[in-house]
Amino acid sequence: MDKSQKRMDQNKKLYYTDHPIVRNLSVIIIIILTPLTAILFWYTNHYLNGSLTGLFQFFIDEGFFNGIYKIWAPVFWGSKTAWTILSIYAAIELLLMKILPGKTVYGPKTPNGYIPVYKNNGFLAFITTLLLFWLFGFQLKLFNPSIIYDHFGEILGALNIFSLLFCLLLYFKGLYRPSTPDSGTSGNPLFDYYWGTDLYPHILGINVKHFTNARFGMMGWSILIIAYAAKQHELYGISDSMIVSVVLQIIYCAIFFYYESGYFKTMDIQEDRAGYYIVWGVMVWIPAVYTLTAHYLVQHPVQLGAGLSAILIIVALIGFYSKTNMNRQRFNVRANNGDYRIWGHRAKIINAEYTDKNGEKHSSILLVDGWWGISRHFHYVGEILGALCWSLPALFTNFMPYFYVFYLTILLFHRAKRDDVKCRLKYGKYWEEYCKAVPYKVIPGIY
Repeated sequence: MDKSQKRMDQNKKLYYTDHPIVRNLSVIIIIILTPLTAILFWYTNHYLNGSLTGLFQFFIDEGFFNGIYKIWAPVFWGSKTAWTILSIYAAIELLLMKILPGKTVYGPKTPNGYIPVYKNNGFLAFITTLLLFWLFGFQLKLFNPSIIYDHFGEILGALNIFSLLFCLLLYFKGLYRPSTPDSGTSGNPLFDYYWGTDLYPHILGINVKHFTNARFGMMGWSILIIAYAAKQHELYGISDSMIVSVVLQIIYCAIFFYYESGYFKTMDIQEDRAGYYIVWGVMVWIPAVYTLTAHYLVQHPVQLGAGLSAILIIVALIGFYSKTNMNRQRFNVRANNGDYRIWGHRAKIINAEYTDKNGEKHSSILLVDGWWGISRHFHYVGEILGALCWSLPALFTNFMPYFYVFYLTILLFHRAKRDDVKCRLKYGKYWEEYCKAVPYKVIPGIY
């Protein structure tokens, strides 16, 4: 068994049950339910006023399977318009990824010795994308920005078909033409399709995960919500609730791209292979679920008033600041080998040692001060707080605008658990010492 095989088996044991029947059944359920959920969310927002009760009544009246067919069949394969929109968008983002200037940055070395290389031009690509959308859509009027809202069901259908086939391509590529040494199979084709067979696949010189995760999924988030705002303006005029929600989400995306080089060191990139879990997720789940609040607000133009709008923006910015400043504290402490002041005093640290997969010994610094002294993942609190603030403008008529916050909370709590398992295995006694100093994973006193 080679090292990549062992690595995949370890990931499988950390995050999934070893029982093959339960594992396969879980994967099948996820692959069936997630596309269905994405389409149902779109339909509920677009045609049922965002009401899950209305969706339930629709299935009572039509029957479940007949109802699914009526909802999904018209958009299942997408449409000419949807495929055209997606092709133009993907081509532009690929072009910007290649031609815009950016400093060369490197990701962490993998267990098999591969060091990923990136061009750090994400923020410039983000600004350029928004300017191009504004120029061609709002100024030159070469297209109506609200066309994205009008054809969003078809866009989701096209994205789903493409992503399912693309994941199949990546599955076979990882088996027969892997891009890096960090590839392999678990021996279970179904799980391999879901989890992926290659950690850093490249196609025609393009880093697949860099493009799908950042330049397609995250970049598309901002374009979609601006298109939704344009649609609301077209129908009712723009509401301050839409402005607050969209502005906060754009700020969040802008922060992501400003610190895109830091994303290359996250679990999504370092640990998760390019399979259905990641690739389908960023290409379909992000457009369908992360934009739910703005999509809902199109037909619900709530007026918040200046006071409530200001409060939501201020609270969200505090959350965003805590998240970014927490990451900066850790970066600065490690960059200065522990000789760094946090909140007026020398940072408290633990000098840890660990042995990598090749048996080589390394040292690292665990920060137990500043934000990192509050909880081990307190930056997740800031992220959840920000998401709540851009969801609250929808008020409380329906649950749909809050699904993303609910999902995000589960996702980040699960990620905190995954990270704890990984770090416990990596750092051993040093991690135990850190956990004694900082006992809570996310929320002090609770979790």
